[in-house]
Amino acid sequence: MTVELTPVVPVKIARKTRTASPQWRRAWRSMVRAKWPLVAVIILLLVAVAAILGPWLAPLDPNRQNIVLRLAPPLAEGRRGAIFWLGTDGLGRDVFSRLLYGARVSLLVGICSILVGGTIGVVAGLVSGYFGGWIDDVVMRLGDIQLAFPFILLAVLFLVVLGPGLLNIIIVLGIGQWVTYARIVRGQTLSLREKEYVEAARALGDSTISVIFRTILPNIIAPLTVIASFNVASVILSEASLSFLGLGVPVSVPTWGSMLADSRDQLMANKWWLALFPGMAIVLTVLSFNILGDWLRDFLDPRLKTTG
Repeated sequence: MTVELTPVVPVKIARKTRTASPQWRRAWRSMVRAKWPLVAVIILLLVAVAAILGPWLAPLDPNRQNIVLRLAPPLAEGRRGAIFWLGTDGLGRDVFSRLLYGARVSLLVGICSILVGGTIGVVAGLVSGYFGGWIDDVVMRLGDIQLAFPFILLAVLFLVVLGPGLLNIIIVLGIGQWVTYARIVRGQTLSLREKEYVEAARALGDSTISVIFRTILPNIIAPLTVIASFNVASVILSEASLSFLGLGVPVSVPTWGSMLADSRDQLMANKWWLALFPGMAIVLTVLSFNILGDWLRDFLDPRLKTTG
């Protein structure tokens, strides 16, 4: 009895391939479609360029005084053909140069304060949400106590004790932001710690630190990014407010808030440029961060993501 074997013909299985658009390309298309986030990014890039290249872009020393040319209007011409593009202040200092140097302080304080407050808040929120129990109670009650006091009052009290200074204001503003991050991270951790992939990580023998920082933390980066973009704007406003009160960085360091404080006595004399330009710089920077935060919230929300 013979058995005929049918030759096996290899069958090619057609696989449906899909070329996924890179994340940055999808973000660019979304930003161009929304228009306003693109404008916000352009403004923030200009502020960043001013902050980084301020010493090279500034035409004059921001602290150089010239009493003869004090309160000169915009486009006023000084000696040797120097032009004061945005005028001079009450001490004859170039407003344009001080505006460029002030961008560095505002961005540095905003970003560094968010890093300090975000680090403290994220660690506290992860530990509180993962372990629960008395640790959760202690962390949340500390946050409730801090929220019970007006933040600007606490900042003033700390700076009166510590004294004005760039490092002090970064620490004070950073500590004031940790509660927001801790509450958000705690809520996310409570919902994620019972997920299947977290249970699988524990079953595979991962340590507690590995589960917290390598399994849970990457899954809450998106909301943290959105919160940080909004908080940078609020920190810049807080720094400007403290500088306006004379409790920010030293007087020798130009900031947008101190420029507004210096313009108080000149507004009645119709010296509008002293308050207009630093005020517009604060408004545009804060508004740009808020617009970018709104766009990030929509872009990172998986329910609003569309393909194509």
